[in-house]
Amino acid sequence: MTDPRNRGTSSPPPTLGEGCVRRYDPDELTDENGTDFPGAAELWERVRKEQPQPPGDEGDAP
Repeated sequence: MTDPRNRGTSSPPPTLGEGCVRRYDPDELTDENGTDFPGAAELWERVRKEQPQPPGDEGDAP
């Protein structure tokens, strides 16, 4: 963008599904979409361990 007065434009990536099950199409996502977060798994484990679990809760079990 050479002219700072020009407005930026963006568009969301293609999606699959409708309504509550609508999600981004993983086959269409590229490095240009989203963000790189290499520590996400470690952060998620730390947060899970810090939060008390109710009795009988198996965490991420389906």
